[in-house]
Amino acid sequence: MGAASPGGTGPSGTGPGAAGTSSGRALVDALVDDLLAESGELRAVLAGLPGADWVLSTPAAGWTITDQVTHLSYFDDAARRSVSEPERFTAEAGRLAAAGDDFPDQVAAQYRDTPPADVLAWFDRARGELTAAYRAADPSVRLPWYGPPMSLASSVTARLMETWAHGQDVLDTVRIARVPTARMRHVADLGIRALRYTYTVNGLPVPADPIRVELAGPDGARWDWGPADAANRVSGTALDFCLLVTQRRHRDDTALEVSGAVARQWMSIAQAFAGPSGPGRAPLGGS
Repeated sequence: MGAASPGGTGPSGTGPGAAGTSSGRALVDALVDDLLAESGELRAVLAGLPGADWVLSTPAAGWTITDQVTHLSYFDDAARRSVSEPERFTAEAGRLAAAGDDFPDQVAAQYRDTPPADVLAWFDRARGELTAAYRAADPSVRLPWYGPPMSLASSVTARLMETWAHGQDVLDTVRIARVPTARMRHVADLGIRALRYTYTVNGLPVPADPIRVELAGPDGARWDWGPADAANRVSGTALDFCLLVTQRRHRDDTALEVSGAVARQWMSIAQAFAGPSGPGRAPLGGS
């Protein structure tokens, strides 16, 4: 598969959106604000690219920059239908999934010759309509998706994760260093909540042993998950962890410290997105 599976999801289908309606509304609005901020940073990069750069090959095998952006736009439209037209979405998702596990590649190929200006306009329109739908929706709604159903908050978080991940492919292609932000916490949290799904999609039993994750956020704050006394542990920068769980870097190209057999196994298969397990990335050294 050329990139992270379509749209991504908090595969548990749960998350912070399960709170009461009033608190859920504030949460969703805050997540949408973060999604728009992430979108704005990516759009600023895209707007500055010469036309020739849109056909450059990205680190996702077989995908160009155009493919990365049409992927986001296509699944933004799908996510909007999951919010506003769930029955239509479910029917369309079934047809798309029936096309085979490589359907993201098929979508990319379908729009590969779209001119850059049209791709950017599609991204603007799709992202604007999706975020408006998120703000108008009932925070307690459960949404259909390509993986398990999810909360509205999880859907927003998934779109942010996808934007971050596919944006990383664009940044890597044009050799722009990412400036880490606190928004990465959403990506990290989604990767952690996806653990059960990751094992299931790989046909492996879900481990009973807990895992402690300790990450250094970009502002120096520590982000923690799991019991403090867990024998299985992952620690390092939030950036490295997010690059790994979105399958944008091989573990060997990060400085993550991983101890315990369960943690090591998880880090070898981790994914923050829905759908079949991705191929991951080869080590930058080519080994």
